Amino acid sequence: MDLIICVVGLLALIVEGIRCQGVYAPPTVRIIHSGHACNVEEERHTERVYTIREGETLELTCLVTGHPRPQIRWTKTAGSVSDRFQDSSVFNETLHIAKILRTQGGRYYCKAENGLGSPAIKSIRVDVYYLDDPVVTVHQSIGEAKEQFYYERTVFLRCVANSNPPVRYSWHRGREILTQGSDKGVEIYEPFFTQGETKILKLKNLRPQDYANYSCIASVRNVCGIPDRSVIFRLTNKTASPSIKLLVEDPIVVNPGQTVSLVCITTGGEPPPLLTWVSTNDSLPQRSVVKGGTLTLPAITSDEAGVYSCVASNNVGNPAKKSTTIVVRALKKGRFWITPDPYHNDDNIQIGREVKISCQVEATPPEELTFSWLKNGRALRSSERMVITQTDPDISPGTTNLDIIDLKFTDFGTYTCVAALKGGGIPEISIDVNISSTTVPPLFFSFLVPPSLTVPRGKSPLVAREGDTVELECLVSGKPKPIILWSRSDKEVPMPDGNMQMESYDGVLRIVNVSREMTGSYRCQTSQYNGFNVKPREAVVELIVQYPPTVEPVYMEKRQGLGRPVVMTCKVLRAHPSRVLRFEWLLSNRLLHAGAFDAQRDETEYTIRSLNRDGWGEYTCNVINEAGAGKCTFQVTGKAYPPEFYYDTYNPLWQNRPRVYGFKLQWTQMNPGAVDRIVAYRLGIRQMGLQRWWEQEIPVDGQINKGELMTHNLTELIKPESYEVRLTPITRFGEGDSTIRIVTYSAPINPHLREFHCSFEEEPICMFTQDKNDDFDWTRHSAATRDTKYTPNTGPSGDRSGSKQGFYMYIETSRPRKEGDQARLVSPFFNVAPKNPYGITNPPAYCFGFFYHMYGKHIGTLNAFLKQKGQSASEAPVWSLSGNQGNHWKQAKVSVHPTSSFQVVLEGVRGSGIEGDIAIDDVTLEEGECRDPPPDLRTKAASTSSHIWLLSITLVMTLLEGQR
Repeated sequence: MDLIICVVGLLALIVEGIRCQGVYAPPTVRIIHSGHACNVEEERHTERVYTIREGETLELTCLVTGHPRPQIRWTKTAGSVSDRFQDSSVFNETLHIAKILRTQGGRYYCKAENGLGSPAIKSIRVDVYYLDDPVVTVHQSIGEAKEQFYYERTVFLRCVANSNPPVRYSWHRGREILTQGSDKGVEIYEPFFTQGETKILKLKNLRPQDYANYSCIASVRNVCGIPDRSVIFRLTNKTASPSIKLLVEDPIVVNPGQTVSLVCITTGGEPPPLLTWVSTNDSLPQRSVVKGGTLTLPAITSDEAGVYSCVASNNVGNPAKKSTTIVVRALKKGRFWITPDPYHNDDNIQIGREVKISCQVEATPPEELTFSWLKNGRALRSSERMVITQTDPDISPGTTNLDIIDLKFTDFGTYTCVAALKGGGIPEISIDVNISSTTVPPLFFSFLVPPSLTVPRGKSPLVAREGDTVELECLVSGKPKPIILWSRSDKEVPMPDGNMQMESYDGVLRIVNVSREMTGSYRCQTSQYNGFNVKPREAVVELIVQYPPTVEPVYMEKRQGLGRPVVMTCKVLRAHPSRVLRFEWLLSNRLLHAGAFDAQRDETEYTIRSLNRDGWGEYTCNVINEAGAGKCTFQVTGKAYPPEFYYDTYNPLWQNRPRVYGFKLQWTQMNPGAVDRIVAYRLGIRQMGLQRWWEQEIPVDGQINKGELMTHNLTELIKPESYEVRLTPITRFGEGDSTIRIVTYSAPINPHLREFHCSFEEEPICMFTQDKNDDFDWTRHSAATRDTKYTPNTGPSGDRSGSKQGFYMYIETSRPRKEGDQARLVSPFFNVAPKNPYGITNPPAYCFGFFYHMYGKHIGTLNAFLKQKGQSASEAPVWSLSGNQGNHWKQAKVSVHPTSSFQVVLEGVRGSGIEGDIAIDDVTLEEGECRDPPPDLRTKAASTSSHIWLLSITLVMTLLEGQR
C-alpha cells in the first residue's frame, strides 16, 4: 500500500514537504529556436529546417528532461565541434552564434546524457540565406566573312551572383524589360552546364540601339527579407577587353636589401581596367606597397623571390595578365668531401695515388656561379696533374672538382675552394682543405686518415633525469674531420628539433629539457660532406631518462561523517627507475607516516580510524624514487555533496494569481549517506539583476535516501521576472556544496487542467511531441503557407476560427505515404490529483475535446487514445471516426477517467489515396464530465470508463504483487 501511495502521490500535485523515492530518469531532448529566424518548418521525412539570414544571430535552445540533470553538448555535422562556436555555447543549453556566416550553415546536433540509458540526440538543419551583388562580364566574338567586306560582332553579357536560395535574374536595357522573343536581336538563355536560372543576354550582330545601359537584377524573391540587388553595365562602340604592359625586364635579378619597383600600365580597355598585383606565394609580402599600377618591394629578401603578376580587369573578355620573375642573388651552404683512389679497395690515400677534392655551393641564380681554386693562398690553374672541373652538368649542380693525379710530397698544403657570383655584390664563400703528413712509413706516406667513430667510456648508457640537459657524445677521428649526423636508431620518430636527422660538427648532440619519451638508442654517423667520400661509419649511444613515479589518484575528494573511518590509497602506475625507494603521508605540512615500499606491492595506504574535526583537510602522499616524487592528494571533508535539481518538465511553472506565479522546486540529494545526516537546506533566492539574496531554512526530518525526491513550493514570484535559486545542504559539519539554477517565467505549458487549451499557434505546440514509433509525423501549418499542389480538394482552407494565418496540425498523405500509415501526436503529461490519495474507487473525470477537419474522398481514420504513465496506450481508442466528414470543422468531446498521470494520443491513419489530409485544432482538457458530448460518442465514452476502471484495478494488483 505504501508503494501505491508513493506512485499516486508523485504524479499528483506535490504539496510542500512530501518526499518520494526512485526518480532517476534517462534524458530526453528537444530543440527550439529563438533569435532571427526567417522560417522554421517541418519538411517531409521529419527534417526540421531553420532558415536565417547571413549576419543575423543564431540561437538554438536544447530543452532537456531527465535526472540527474543531463549534460548538454552542441556539435555540428559528423559530430565534430565547430571551430566557429563560441566556447561558452558548446556546452550550454543555448547555442549562440552572432553574425552567422554562410559557411556556418549545416546540421546542428544537441546531445544530452546523464549516465542513464543512451544519450538523447536531436538535430536541426540550419540554412543560411544570402545574396551577393551580381557581377556582369562581357564577352564578344568577331568573325570575318570571306571575300565580303563586313564584320559580324556578337556580344554576350553574363550575370552571376552568389546566393542561397538560388537566384533569379532579369535583364533591362535602359528602362525596357528584356524577355526572350521581345526583340529579334536579343536572346536570353542559360548555359547547359549550370543549374541557375536565366543569366546570359546575347546581342546578335550589334545594332546602334544595342549600345545602351544594361542592368541585371538578381532576386531571391524577398526570402528572409533579402532585397533585390542590381548592377549596371554601359555598352558602347568603344567597349573593349583590357590590355597592359610591364615596364620591367624578365627576369629581374637583384641583390638582397635592394628596393624593387614593378611598373604596370594599361594600354587599352573600356571601361578603364582595374590593376591588381598577385604573387606565387599566395599573398604579397607584408612590407610591399601598391600605388596604382606600381608595386614596390623595399629591402627585398630571398624569401620574397618569385613570380609577380599584374592583372587588369574591367569585366570585358578575360582579364589581362603579365608576369615577371624576381630572382634574389644568394650563395649558401658550402661543403666539401674527399674521394680516395676509386681503383683501390682500401680507404687510405697514399703517395702516388689519385685524390679528388669536391666542393659544392648552392647559388641563385645558378648560371652566375663561378669557382676558383687556391693552393696556400695562390691561384691554382688546371694542369695535367691538377685537373679542375667547373660545374660539370653530369655531377651535382653547383659543384667543382680538383683531381690530384699521382699525389706527391710537393702537393702538401692548404687548398681553398672559392665560390662567387658574377657581377659581385654578394660575399664569396671559401672552403679550406688541409693536406699534410702525419707519419712516414718506409715505402709510402700515410697522411690522410679515414674517419672512425667511437663512444667514450662511460657515455653509454647515459642516465639522466627528466628535465635535465644532456649531451650525447661520439668521438670522431680522421683527417679531415667529417660532419656527424644524429638520428634515432630504435624508432621511426623525429629528433628533438622535429627533423629526422640533426647535424653536429663536434660529435656532441645536446638535448635541452629531456623527457621520458626521448629514452632509447641514438645513432651517430659520419657524413660524406666535409669528410671522406667513403662508406659511413656509425656508433650507437643509449639514453635512459629517469622520471618520478606516476601515481593515481592525482586528486580525490573523500567525504565522510564524524566518527567514521577513511581509507586513502596511493598507487604507483609507472616510474623509472621502477624501484620506488620510500613513501610519506602528510596532513598539510605535518608528517603522519613514512616508510619503504614493499617490493611485492605497488601501492601504499593510510587509514583514519575515526574521523574528527581535526582530521579534515588536505592529505598528501609522496612516492619517491631517485628521480623525484609523485604526489597523490586527498581532500577529506565532512561537507555534504550538492543537491541535484529535478527537471521533470521543460518549464515546470504554474500560474497562481494574475501578477505572481509559483514554482515547484524539486531535487534529490547526491550521495546523502556519504556524510552526516542532512538536517536542513538553506534556500537562497534573488531576482535576476538585483544583488540582494533572500534566505530561509527548509528543515529535513529523518534520513534522506538516495534518489529521494524533495519538494518546496516557491510563491509570490513576480511575473515575468526570472530568479536565481541557490540550495545548500546543512549537516553537523556545517554548510555543504551549493547548487544554483535559474527559474524563468514562461506561459504555462501544463497548467491546471481546467485551463488547458492548445491552438498550435506557437512553435513548441504546447509541448505535444511526435511518437517515435509511428510511420510519419503530424505537420504544423497554416492555410497561408501550406503547399496543397500535391493534394487538391482536401484539407482545411483556414484554422478552426477561419483565419488563413492561424495554425493547425494535419497529416500530409501525399507520397511516400501509403494506405494504413499512422502518425501519432502525443500530449504532455497531465497530473491527476484525487481528493483522497488512498482511494481510487472513484477516479476523477476529465473532458477531452478537440476540433477536427476530415474532408477529401480518401479520408482514413482519426483516433484518440488515453495513455497512462508507465503503461502503453489503451488498446481501444476512446474516440474514433472514419471517412469524409465534409469541408468544415467539427468538435469532438469524450470523458476520460485516469487513475494516474496521463497523456492523450491523437492518431491519424492514411486512407486509400492522396486526398485524405486530416487536420486538428483547439485541443482542450477540462475537469469534470463532458457536459454535452456528441450523441454518437456517449456509448464510446461509457465503454471507455469501464475500460479505464479495469486498467486501474490491474495497476493496483500489479503494485501489490510487487510488494510481496
